[in-house]
Amino acid sequence: MIEQAEERPRKGRGAVTNRSGRHERLTRVPINDGWTRPENEDRRLATTVSIDATRSAISRNESPDVGFDQSINPYRGCEHGCIYCYARPSHAWLGLSPGLDFETRLFVKPDAPALLARELGRPGYRCRVVLLGANTDPYQPIERKFRITRRILEVLSAHEHPVSVVTKSNLVLRDLDVLAPMAERGLASVGVSVTTLERTLARALEPRAPSPGKRLEAIRTLSAAGVPVAVMAAPMIPFLNDAELEGILEAASAAGARDAGYILVRLPHEIRELFAEWLEVHAPAKAKRVLARIRETRGGARSTSPRSEPGCAEAAHTRRCCRDAFGSRASGSGSTAIAMPNSTSTARVFGFRPGTVLSFLFCDERPRLS
Repeated sequence: MIEQAEERPRKGRGAVTNRSGRHERLTRVPINDGWTRPENEDRRLATTVSIDATRSAISRNESPDVGFDQSINPYRGCEHGCIYCYARPSHAWLGLSPGLDFETRLFVKPDAPALLARELGRPGYRCRVVLLGANTDPYQPIERKFRITRRILEVLSAHEHPVSVVTKSNLVLRDLDVLAPMAERGLASVGVSVTTLERTLARALEPRAPSPGKRLEAIRTLSAAGVPVAVMAAPMIPFLNDAELEGILEAASAAGARDAGYILVRLPHEIRELFAEWLEVHAPAKAKRVLARIRETRGGARSTSPRSEPGCAEAAHTRRCCRDAFGSRASGSGSTAIAMPNSTSTARVFGFRPGTVLSFLFCDERPRLS
């Protein structure tokens, strides 16, 4: 009988395992081959980077509840390694694992700036705010080397095109020389994600993302430079960081953020198992309570979606809440979820403007260069 080996977390990585994606015909599992590994063995995984030969820069969606309809993602995969990241399942389409592969096998789009310039120059293009970093963080560590995000911002600036950047990295400050002049012309804003103010929890949830203090510093510096800044307290996870919501809002407001929003954690596709594995390692005493409360806010499932998820054991539960999925995916439903939006009403106390991260930037027609 083959004995399955026990998985141990790897230093600097969020996912515990590299479980197979939902499109794979075979399932990979580690086995115990009888050899004892030394306790001090270096089990760190190196990051590899490949070229993504994409043919377009702008992605479009028709979802009525995400606040934008076009976005740009310079990278596939994200080295920040956030265990809750909703982008993880996208790696399954590449034949890779949404687990450790998502954090270690990254893809860059070096042609994205040139492709973007071509798309913006088309006669039929209609200008609307583009979200930079809707799927993976545009300022993840490899941006220091490849600088694709910066080149994209330079193209947008040259075309007088509005952009909203979403990141959890203070690397965004490197590009203040581009963002500040764009903001002065009403063309740029930045949303900074702050999940928790506790350094220990942040390191476990988001192992290679900048610390909470660095993110608040980024908010302060961006605001001082005249760039409109929003804070995203996201995601809120029951029994882990939900009690910090008002503290995050207060700290971000003091740093200069003018808008605020939050998202209740969702666990679609492979993230369900990956997050459960993470809980068993980092918060075993809370694991059952956390997952039970997430189901309570998601109609009995761990995620709500406008479509059922084929092959999901919770598909029946998901189908029951499909009608109400749009508009509730970010906030959930039920008494627990309802309490959290009531908490965000205190945003006015901290001086935030009404609205969401993207509400204060819009463009109905593409400005023409003189």
